[in-house]
Amino acid sequence: MKQITVIKIGGNVIDNEEVLNAFLARFAAIEGDKILVHGGGKLASRLQKELGQEVQMIDGRRVTDRATLDVVTMVYAGLVNKQIIAKLQALGCNAIGLSGADGNIVRAHRRPAKPIDYGFVGDIDGVDTMMLRSLLEAGLTPVFSAIMHDGAGTLLNCNADSVTQAVALGAAQLAPTDLVFCFEKHGVLSDAENDDSVIARITPDSYLQLKADGIVSGGMIPKIENALRAVEQGVRTVRIKHADDLLEESAGTTICNA
Repeated sequence: MKQITVIKIGGNVIDNEEVLNAFLARFAAIEGDKILVHGGGKLASRLQKELGQEVQMIDGRRVTDRATLDVVTMVYAGLVNKQIIAKLQALGCNAIGLSGADGNIVRAHRRPAKPIDYGFVGDIDGVDTMMLRSLLEAGLTPVFSAIMHDGAGTLLNCNADSVTQAVALGAAQLAPTDLVFCFEKHGVLSDAENDDSVIARITPDSYLQLKADGIVSGGMIPKIENALRAVEQGVRTVRIKHADDLLEESAGTTICNA
């Protein structure tokens, strides 16, 4: 394998069938080995409410009790994952849907209950790169939900961004790997009110300046810091872009070492 592209999509793509269909057509057109990671939180919240369950979020993270774990597993690893797989098969992309438990490919551990008890929420321990290699060499396109396992029979709800980063780092041990986060903006913006003010390139040094100047703030800080860590640990580049721009190489913000 010459290179691997790992792509993450969130609710802004998943929750709109027309947008999802268009994205998957672009994803299927990417040449070479590729991996997709998806969330599905909005649909899970909607189903929880329909079932009379309380949706509890702390700092943007879902508190996952046993009943909530059942719902997110059904939604993430079931409905959303298999809908994506079926659509990719129709596009001629031979995809395989995975949780971390499938093939024991991604292990996690339950997050400690202190200072905040998130319930059955996991933090990633590692990816079985040889299993990943086997899937890719078999001509399969892995599609990961954010449901992992602890190796002791318990499923865990993990953050999809964290899953994506772990999978990309595993892929980077096999071949040069590029990571793409698709979200609702066309990249990291120098002016939050101007969608055309995309910063083309961010390095560790330029990030510190952007943060000091207040240009990068709020929820964008952990996104960029996670991206910088991924690059430091072996991922070739991380790109943050709109799903519509997936095939446009110069689109979005590229995060790299230099």
